[in-house]
Amino acid sequence: MSKKLPRTFYERDEVVQISRELIGKFLCTNINGIQTAGMIVETEAYNGRTDRACHAFPDVRTSRTETLYGPPGKAYVYLCYGIHHLFNVVTNSEGLADAILVRAIKPISGIDEMLERRNKNKVEATVSNGPGKLSQALGINTRHDKKDLQSNEIWIEDRNIEIVENQIISGTRIGVDYAGEDAKLPWRFCLKDSKWISKKV
Repeated sequence: MSKKLPRTFYERDEVVQISRELIGKFLCTNINGIQTAGMIVETEAYNGRTDRACHAFPDVRTSRTETLYGPPGKAYVYLCYGIHHLFNVVTNSEGLADAILVRAIKPISGIDEMLERRNKNKVEATVSNGPGKLSQALGINTRHDKKDLQSNEIWIEDRNIEIVENQIISGTRIGVDYAGEDAKLPWRFCLKDSKWISKKV
């Protein structure tokens, strides 16, 4: 039986552990009455206080990052390069700016709609093997920034898929070379052998 992840899931103070635990959960949307969902197969963790790769480091509050400082269990959606809408989950406590980027999903339901949104005619990895791609497939954009993940428009479900420890592999995050030593942190998590991840670990 599937159920939405409770707010307490996001309120914990260990963003790296939460990022790992999101592997095997399901990101779901209901946009204009059309439901789509995909299993999360790749995530990245970001710590707002110690991590130079995080948008909020070092305590940078802007119109874009303000969502990061808000309550946990909200969506942080920002525009990358003026093109790609990237979906993140705010965690920890209000004011601490921890977040998890969902990098890739395996399409599960509403696939015809996902293909149409992505201008694809068959189910293949490029439908959702990247953060911008999955947002487009699920109909997520900056309008969903600050959206409560307890809502009926965008949420994450537990469908009782058991992912054992050795099915998850970790590596360095993508596109954060500017972060110096923090770029080497093994804070990217992927489902082992999944064809849907954005880049091999």
